[in-house]
Amino acid sequence: MAQRKKLIVGNWKMNMNVHQASVFIHHLSKKVAVHRDVEVVVSPTMLALQPLSLQIDRRQFKLAAQNFYFRDHGAFTGEVSATQLSGLVDYALVGHSERRHVFHEHDKLIRDKVQAAVRNRIKPILCVGETAHERSEGETTGVLHDQIVGGLANITSEELSSIVIAYEPVWAIGTGKNAMPDDVKKAVHTIRNQVKHLFGEAAAQAIRVLYGGSVKPDSAASYLAIPGIDGLLVGGASINVHEFELIIASAHHRADSPEAWAL
Repeated sequence: MAQRKKLIVGNWKMNMNVHQASVFIHHLSKKVAVHRDVEVVVSPTMLALQPLSLQIDRRQFKLAAQNFYFRDHGAFTGEVSATQLSGLVDYALVGHSERRHVFHEHDKLIRDKVQAAVRNRIKPILCVGETAHERSEGETTGVLHDQIVGGLANITSEELSSIVIAYEPVWAIGTGKNAMPDDVKKAVHTIRNQVKHLFGEAAAQAIRVLYGGSVKPDSAASYLAIPGIDGLLVGGASINVHEFELIIASAHHRADSPEAWAL
């Protein structure tokens, strides 16, 4: 039975300058072996993308953009388009909780960004998740429904194959609070059921779903063992060579088959 490749994405956020990013990748490349069952992606700041694209071995690492604008070109001072990133990155984060809640990106903009990434042959990683207040009010299912329907509007079944969904409960990001595996399992089931409603069961089984939210080396294996989880979106631990290496190793050991869950 063919293995389902795990996807580990390191979101460096606004950390490391170009030189520091280069040194980090140099050290990480010495530690991380190339595994057929694990795809490793790093998402540095925009300034570091181009020089790192010349430095990395694409069999070992791929690049993701942390942000981009949905228009392909035009008079948008200070913005970078998916068209300009095409060929430079393989993935791009869309709808990350910090973009939603710090920069107030709304559902329509997130939808437009998903479409921009797809038409420029970049795989969008659509981030969805509830806040602490929404969780306490029992609104998790509704929030996930709205964010998935909004983010995937106007996406075709064929285009869906290039999309990744990352479940990141906002209350667990950078807080040190850990989501319990049972809670993550329920959320992932909700996500796949919503995709099934929109695109059918085969699409729901095929789409890759990640977990993100204070992932550390000691918790990575337990999240990767959850049925329906295809990988991790890692924040703070991804800017520590040793910790990120351990998380990648956990993914190699936990790579599983696509039949590991049922809707």
